[in-house]
Amino acid sequence: MVMVITGAAGFIGSNLVKELNQRGETSILAVDNLKTPGKFLNLADCIVADYMDKREFIEQVEADTLDFEIEAVLHQGACSDTMEHDGRYMMDNNFRFSRSLFYFCQARAIPLIYASSAAVYGGSTVFCERPACEHPLNVYGYSKLAFDQFLRPYLAGDELTAPCVGLRYFNVYGDREQHKERMASVAYHFFHQYRAHGRIQLFEGWDGYAHGEQRRDFISVEDVVRVNLWLLDHPEVSGIFNVGTGRSRPFNQMAVATINALRQNEPGLTLEEMTDQKLIEYIAFPDALKGKYQSYTEADMSQLRGVGYHTPFLDVDEGVARYMAALKVRYPA
Repeated sequence: MVMVITGAAGFIGSNLVKELNQRGETSILAVDNLKTPGKFLNLADCIVADYMDKREFIEQVEADTLDFEIEAVLHQGACSDTMEHDGRYMMDNNFRFSRSLFYFCQARAIPLIYASSAAVYGGSTVFCERPACEHPLNVYGYSKLAFDQFLRPYLAGDELTAPCVGLRYFNVYGDREQHKERMASVAYHFFHQYRAHGRIQLFEGWDGYAHGEQRRDFISVEDVVRVNLWLLDHPEVSGIFNVGTGRSRPFNQMAVATINALRQNEPGLTLEEMTDQKLIEYIAFPDALKGKYQSYTEADMSQLRGVGYHTPFLDVDEGVARYMAALKVRYPA
């Protein structure tokens, strides 16, 4: 029996592989596309039983030619570039691939946990798992919503042969995201900005928010992994669930946490002290993002809590401090 992880060399996928290794699990089929330079490094310190290119994998799934037993599928592979405008490409990667994998898993009673996204909510101000709240602002968000919509009738009926869980990730940050480049988390970019220039830049006020006060639900990849593996251990659960902390935090707080974590043993500074010292500065909000930008997200976590997941989530200050420590090891000064 093998565990299949798609997007295994990606951000969340590689963290799942690493944590499964920590649990003693090495019978893992890593599925990915290693075209991106350096992406393989995310798996260099992990152990997997086999690797398969994602194109070969989906071809074998659709042709029903995979010749090994599968324990479960953690489907993290997707095109996650919110600036990608090719809808045909996005739907092929994020909808059709997921639909084929769902049919395959249901035909063999294989549990499937897949990555959805908080991008399905788009411009909404309420973030709970209901159709009335879903207003994607880009084709990436729509591609994720389309598969969630496809799944809902199966969840509502009594047709599932095995668990199927969709996880709507909010703003995930943490180690092993360096290959994402411009799509990496703000914490990653803040680290490199501060290292290179001794300051962090944030957007000026827009959409009713003061400078740097746009708010997101930032969640550590450590918590995302815990949720995935808890669901793997609880096959009685199916559904579509938010995965955030349930608490929005301003970009200012993320910047302050980053700078204080990188100031070595120096006393922590407040936001006001950092702006006075020009450690944080504000730049004009880009015209290209107006009308396409989520100024506020905060996950309603009642559904995940309602099925029994009670582990506390890391808040920004602790989560970012842990991430900065990992980045300092990855990128020695």
